[in-house]
Amino acid sequence: MRLDQYLSTSTALSRKEAKKAISQGRVSVEGVSARSANLQVATDANVELDGSALRLPGEVYLMMNKPDGVISATSDSSQPTAVDLLPSSLASKVHIAGRLDKDTTGLLLLTSDGRWSHQVTSPRRDCPKTYQVQLAEPLGSKAKVQLETGVVLKDEDKPTLPASVVECSETVIELTIKEGRYHQVKRMLAAVGNHVTGLHRLRIGTITLDPALAPGQYRELTENEIRSIAERA
Repeated sequence: MRLDQYLSTSTALSRKEAKKAISQGRVSVEGVSARSANLQVATDANVELDGSALRLPGEVYLMMNKPDGVISATSDSSQPTAVDLLPSSLASKVHIAGRLDKDTTGLLLLTSDGRWSHQVTSPRRDCPKTYQVQLAEPLGSKAKVQLETGVVLKDEDKPTLPASVVECSETVIELTIKEGRYHQVKRMLAAVGNHVTGLHRLRIGTITLDPALAPGQYRELTENEIRSIAERA
């Protein structure tokens, strides 16, 4: 990782303060003074600040109940982000594993572990996502079969992978997909002649959104939840 990121992760310094400390010559890597904030350092490197050795904390794994109107980004100058909902001590450490649209609510995973998040987002990994989908019209049996066998999205040639559909009511379904195409759920329903009026992610792999979390709240993942993703490697 970058040296300034290493400092801000392993100390109470902000990224700006870390860059200043580096430029002042207060930081060394493997016993050599380092004055470049973008210097790439290994996570097990010998890094010192003012002569004191630094160590990275353990990886961070969080689930959040993302509220409506919040974008899935680490920072944005004009709109509130999911990371803005975290205390600064956590916000500086994590990135989002599997984004949600601004108007989509529900399960959002945030972590400092890049390899782990790759298991969530890589199209080569079997990590299904389940959504509660509110529809403008009843789904209908023909449309259900189409979703379960794969549909061709607008401006694409390759059909989607077969999805799993559970009908909860006439206009509410649970849809499980194994891909992450752009606006995929909304486009899949449009492809079968319907329209999504509400979208809420319930599950990623076997990790289910904690019903105790109100919109905007978060908690640490359990060891079993972390392992359920890691073992997909």
